[in-house]
Amino acid sequence: MRFIEEPMRFGIFMGPYHRPDLNPLLALQQDMETIINLDRLGFDEAWIGEHHSGGVETISCPELTIAAAAERTRHIKLGTGAITIPYHNPLMVADRIVQLDYMTRGRMMFGVAPGQLVQDAQMIGLDPLNNRRMLHEALEVLIPLFKGERVTRKTDWFNLVDARLQLLPYSNFDMATVGVISPSGPLLAGKHGMGLLSVAATHPVGVEKLLEHWQIIETEAKKAGHVADRSKWRLMGPMHIAETFEQARDEVRYGMCKLENYREHINPGAGIDWSSTDRAVDQLNEQGFAVIGTPEMARAQIDRLIEKSGGFGCYMLMGVDWARHDATLRSHQLFAEEVIPYYRGTNRATLASFEDVMGTGFEGAEITARAQEAMARVYAETKS
Repeated sequence: MRFIEEPMRFGIFMGPYHRPDLNPLLALQQDMETIINLDRLGFDEAWIGEHHSGGVETISCPELTIAAAAERTRHIKLGTGAITIPYHNPLMVADRIVQLDYMTRGRMMFGVAPGQLVQDAQMIGLDPLNNRRMLHEALEVLIPLFKGERVTRKTDWFNLVDARLQLLPYSNFDMATVGVISPSGPLLAGKHGMGLLSVAATHPVGVEKLLEHWQIIETEAKKAGHVADRSKWRLMGPMHIAETFEQARDEVRYGMCKLENYREHINPGAGIDWSSTDRAVDQLNEQGFAVIGTPEMARAQIDRLIEKSGGFGCYMLMGVDWARHDATLRSHQLFAEEVIPYYRGTNRATLASFEDVMGTGFEGAEITARAQEAMARVYAETKS
């Protein structure tokens, strides 16, 4: 049972993850094509990440990508997924976000994170163990800045002196923080009235943490005087679908094992054997960690997440080159054709109308035939 009145939204969470041997020029072009295609297909959101090492997640400035994508799309909302706040002065981040809010006419969303890649922090002399504390400190000044307040605050990594924004936000944009398995993300979301991007929602450990994370959000929100809102909760799960299971399995031979092996060097894995695509596909599907298969399997996965979580607002695909780009675009199209309408109910009226016609047998055709015959008789009589 879902406890959200409005229809579920759908989006993508783009690291993005590209094979490291892919031409970087093509990688960035394919990222843009993916967002444009999702907009055309009716997806609601695209979240774009910030990374600076590893050679796989090659977008270093999500704001640049969002600005370019906003000029090429019409409806899809575009989020930073996420800006690694400890790498930036909070005032500069706030200024860039407000500018994006104006440039996108309110289609921008602001997502934050402490940072995923250890080398990113180490290259600029930061201890990654301090990143979560730094994110908390930054949000304590970012939110007042967005409200138009003047802020004076000194920490060991930034110093704001009577700081203020010269432009106030264009819209009441969504704010969200990334959550993995620890309680850090839910704590921030509840305390500041933000959304949560649960990017480990299908991980064997993460999926069992969903209810606990929501309880943390509710508890912290109540303490801070906020109302916890499930529609702001977004769950991410990897999927690649095709017309048949066999086709989907063959298509992910392109990059799945290499990229997932890379991801296990960043976050704790789930004990998948990445030496064989066939074995890995079976394990991923059996554990519910991912879906490699058909639209029907995709719907079953989302139903499972609804049951495990109690309801959420948006399901996000993972932006990853498990398959070649054309196959990935086709996977997104199948998702739009056969998964999204199932949850939004957008085809219920058309199907009901179709069944109304089919349920009468050939009565309609027979009536039309009689009308045609009657008209032919009338015409014949006028000629005689």
